[in-house]
Amino acid sequence: MNILLLGSGGREHAFASKLLQSSNCSQLYVSPGNAGTNAIAKNVKLDSFEEIKDFCIKNDIKMVVVGPEQPLVDGIYDFFVRDEMLKNIAIIGPSKAGAMLEGSKAYCKNFLVKHKIPTAQYKEITIENIDEGFQFLDTLTAPYVLKANGLAAGKGVLICSTLDEAKTELKSMLDGKFGNASNTVVIEEFMHGIEFSVFVLTDNDSYKILPIAKDYKRIGEGDTGLNTGGMGAISPPIFVTDDIMAIVEKTIIIPTIDGFKKDNIIYNGFVYIGIMLTPNNIPKVVEYNCRMGDPETQAVLPRIKSDLVETFLKLSDGKLNEIDFEIDEQACVTIVLASNGYPETFEKGKKITNLQQQENEFIFHAGTTLDNEGNIISSGGRVLTTSALGKNIQDALKKANTIAERVQFENKYYRKDIGFDM
Repeated sequence: MNILLLGSGGREHAFASKLLQSSNCSQLYVSPGNAGTNAIAKNVKLDSFEEIKDFCIKNDIKMVVVGPEQPLVDGIYDFFVRDEMLKNIAIIGPSKAGAMLEGSKAYCKNFLVKHKIPTAQYKEITIENIDEGFQFLDTLTAPYVLKANGLAAGKGVLICSTLDEAKTELKSMLDGKFGNASNTVVIEEFMHGIEFSVFVLTDNDSYKILPIAKDYKRIGEGDTGLNTGGMGAISPPIFVTDDIMAIVEKTIIIPTIDGFKKDNIIYNGFVYIGIMLTPNNIPKVVEYNCRMGDPETQAVLPRIKSDLVETFLKLSDGKLNEIDFEIDEQACVTIVLASNGYPETFEKGKKITNLQQQENEFIFHAGTTLDNEGNIISSGGRVLTTSALGKNIQDALKKANTIAERVQFENKYYRKDIGFDM
């Protein structure tokens, strides 16, 4: 069958590589894609839902896999199922109502509280009730967490070390620091502990738990400096035991899937659940995403042995429970190679070399494109991710670092301590 994959990052290159392993995939198109997807699939530029519709009809697309959150929050699932010419195309991603779990922090928190899913206490603040926000901050202890309610490209969360800083940043956010995304701000109590990522694939009834991961957001080694979209990931994190996952499934995953049903939310796709394991080993939800994470996807997909297209077909038919989901016991580590200066000012257009791969090695493109001479050049802050499978985290980490060192482009930067806390 012909498949269309939406997105342009390392997550999408990882998805493209996995989809092409299936005998069910005849032709894969990626929109807009990058230099990595261009080498294995066909990149196309589609700028609107109408252009996607026309392309799907003309190219006999049978499945659309949605990588990033924005099309889902904008309602691409609903657009397809309401259109007579598109409704029989399998679309992998939740409805707009489901995607709002990521599209609105306030909506997310209300869902968690409504369905009695453990999470941090919070308050929703706008400019009209900013004084209530100041008063709520007075009741909390440092550090203080401020979240832009809307999508802010992964940068809308601030962790403030002092009360004065938190109050100043609250006003700044409500005054438009993150544009319309911070017209509403969610203030949360800070949860102490260690965070990990759980990915669930659901057909609105049954579900499959994917390999667990942990990502590293800070730009600097030792988890210091500015927040980024993610500088690396490992799978599985060794501190997440079977007993902890049993608690997660009982108190978080099952109530989440049941909550979709109770709220009449159509959800056919991935649920990312960011979880904080608190010091007393009680897992609490930090956030939901309506899609797979980046760079966690690049550490998770190499560990999935099942046919992904076949899995998606069963998902679309509401028969996900018929799939025996097989996971590789090997560990996987992913390291992000960024342009020096990211997540602030950085240079583009740097030629990339030494991209050869060996068995159990993966180089996924994120911010790359081709120049007029056919050279692969950098086009974003996060340029590539290097992933490797190994017998354990340490083995995989050594291999991933070897690849990261081998790949070359000017002003390359990467954290050499990914997995330091394992």
